[in-house]
Amino acid sequence: MDTILQSIEILSKEKGIDPQIVLDAVRDAMIAAARKQFRTNEELVAEFEEGGIQIYALKRVVEQVQDPVNELSLEQARRIDPQAEPGSVVRIRRSTEQLGRISAQTARQVILQKVREAEREIVYQEYAGRVGELVNCTVKRVEGNDLIVDLGKTEARLPKKEQCKLDNYSVGDRIRCVIKSVEKSGKTPGVIVSRAAPELVMRLFEQEVPEIYDNTVAIKACAREAGERTKIAVQSRDRDVDAVGACVGMKGMRVQSIIRELRGEKIDIIEYSDDPVVFATHALSPAKISRVTILDPEQKHMEVIVEDTQLSLAIGKKGQNVRLAAKLMGWRIDIKSEEEKRRETEAAAALVVPGAPVTVLVEHGLDESVVELLADSGVSTVEQLGAMTPEQLEAIPGISLETIEAIQIAVNSYYAQFEEALAPEAELEVEAEAGAQALAAEESEPASDSPQPAASAVAEPGPGLQGASNEPDTSVPASSDEDLLG
Repeated sequence: MDTILQSIEILSKEKGIDPQIVLDAVRDAMIAAARKQFRTNEELVAEFEEGGIQIYALKRVVEQVQDPVNELSLEQARRIDPQAEPGSVVRIRRSTEQLGRISAQTARQVILQKVREAEREIVYQEYAGRVGELVNCTVKRVEGNDLIVDLGKTEARLPKKEQCKLDNYSVGDRIRCVIKSVEKSGKTPGVIVSRAAPELVMRLFEQEVPEIYDNTVAIKACAREAGERTKIAVQSRDRDVDAVGACVGMKGMRVQSIIRELRGEKIDIIEYSDDPVVFATHALSPAKISRVTILDPEQKHMEVIVEDTQLSLAIGKKGQNVRLAAKLMGWRIDIKSEEEKRRETEAAAALVVPGAPVTVLVEHGLDESVVELLADSGVSTVEQLGAMTPEQLEAIPGISLETIEAIQIAVNSYYAQFEEALAPEAELEVEAEAGAQALAAEESEPASDSPQPAASAVAEPGPGLQGASNEPDTSVPASSDEDLLG
């Protein structure tokens, strides 16, 4: 008996679990083995006694037996226990000497399963609240494309999809990761860590930049394409502290330390703004933005116009710059050049029917009584109405401020139909010119081993945090050398 208890205590310390859990697992294992050996559905219990582990069958004493498996008559019960009474429970000892090799194997499997479940529960409770935390770990072994790393108290899995393509590790290497998730069940339960998550860059900045650690500078959003480029938006809570300068550090020392950890991945540090127009001009750096138009604030859709020479720079190689900017902001961004926007406007104007009567606005939601008031006042065409100022409209008898707003909505709806008709053609032209300019930009770069597809002029917001620019490879942050020295 002492040997069994000592073995349980050693196993508990080795696995870091409560000895009572192991005791319960042994009891359950012995009961499972007994059921398999005796082929019975009796209610069984296992207890630790001086002679070892004993198994008992529990029988309920009744006056008339209806369930022979779990019940005994009073006469049968008193042969075993003279003090038995109806309603009491009699324990009948079952021999454990008959348990064979197969039963022992069953007991072993049950014990191992219970211990594994206890280990998973302990790991889950310890790490479930630490998702997103930066951890130091050591590569322990390689399983297929995944790495198994040692966190100290437990092992964690670094899947292939969470690895950065610039990383190349061997067994024994020390690496820094963030805890991605903690799983209790599934094919690979346990702790999942990541080197590709945006949280890794955020945690590294928190370690390297004291102003972020003490909340003087806040990280507002981060978008990342692991191994290539990251855009991170920061904002200062102290007007005397430059958020971007604090993250870059003197001569770029702080950001260079993070870049080394990420094996040379480029990082753009961007100043955050609550104004989406201002934020868009920062997020699309290093391209210079001519103007930004909010197309749909509810759906978060904006249009960005750039100079013709800036289009390929704004889009970025393979569309990376605008794609990361869209993730960073959480907005859908359409980029067009000045020339394409001019062509689009001219084409839309050419589609407008000249001299359209004002009565067509009834189809766009304008009340007929308002149309009659306008006609009586000499306003006969939509073009004439659209050229009038709110003051001129208010001077018309019977036209109120609410009516002026309804007129504006109807006129905008009338012209919008021509823009929608033009949209597919205009989009094709924009993509064609964007592809041509992107191709021209790539031809000026050194040849690459893989073909480079044309960049896209439209970027959808992706699963960024709240959400890289097209700088030369030698320039890492979105700041000039003068800024670094300053």
